[in-house]
This record gives sequence, C-alpha cells and structure tokens, in this order.
Amino acid sequence: MTENMGWFSRTLNSIKSIQIRPTLSQVITLGLVVSSALIIWKGFMCMTGSESPVVVVLSESMEPGFARGDILFLSMSNDPIRAGEIVVFNIDGRSIPIVHRVIEVHERPDTGEVNVLTKGDNNDENDRILYAQGQKWLQRRHIMGRAVGFLPYVGWMTIIMTDRPIIKYIIMGALGLLVITSKD
Repeated sequence: MTENMGWFSRTLNSIKSIQIRPTLSQVITLGLVVSSALIIWKGFMCMTGSESPVVVVLSESMEPGFARGDILFLSMSNDPIRAGEIVVFNIDGRSIPIVHRVIEVHERPDTGEVNVLTKGDNNDENDRILYAQGQKWLQRRHIMGRAVGFLPYVGWMTIIMTDRPIIKYIIMGALGLLVITSKD
C-alpha cells in the first residue's frame, strides 16, 4: 500500500511541477496550427468551388493516365460537363469518391438537367454497375469536381495510413509528442 502511495505522490509532484505558461503556450500553438490548416482547406474549397479540392486516386481503374496514389486537384465551375473530362463523383450510399472519365453527356433542353455516364480508362465496362441500384446516370449533384492537375504518387502516405491504421496512430502520436516536448 505504501508503495502505491509513493508512486501516487511522485506522480502528483510531477504534475505539480509542470509549468503552466509553457504548457499553455504549446497548447495554443497546437490549436493555431490545426485551425490554420482548417482555414487553408476551407479557402481551397472556396477558390475551387469543390467540396473536396484534393483527392487521392485509390485504385488502378484510371491507369495509365493516373496511377494509384496520385493526388488530383479538383475544380468545379458552372461550365457544362463534357465527354472526355475526368471527374470525381460520389455515389449515394458510398463514402469514398470515384475518379473516372465522362464518356456520355445527355442534356435535356427543356429542363437543362444534365445526365452523365462515366467509365474508368482501365475498365472494360461503363460505371453503371458502380452506381446506386436503379441509377443509370450521374447528375451534377453527384460530381465533386473536375481534375485540373495532379501530383504523381504523393498520395501513397494517405493510402498506407488508410490500409494500416496503426501507422496513422503512430505518426499522430509521434507528432503529438514532438509538439508537447518541444521547448520553443
């Protein structure tokens, strides 16, 4: 019992010895870094008109144009969507966006509604099998953006952290320790 009290006493003294001002400064700095990243992300969203201005290619369906791990930069304008453009879209009921090429566009002159059919460059069939059950076309609301640029293979770290969450936690823990233990 006295051994436990000794450990408790040492732990309490260790906590009491923490200097409030440097610790508070580190917490505020961490908060500023996180909020700055969020502000930059929101700024990119406003500039590009896309809810997700940067995405990572997760499969080989767009090879040879885009490889797994490439980062795509997206933009979404009011310009009409054209066959041949590479778009990123969401399917109802799925959380992961898909990067594929537009192969057909049908615009209804009476309503202005646009229907789009897509296909991966490396796929044999169009994407109707990927769409929600009963859905034959994508509407503009499904499209997150058009690809306007890319960085090859830079997104592999995202894929690795998604496939192996323990790596994500190790990196986050190491960065957290770095912030907590830094003296500047």
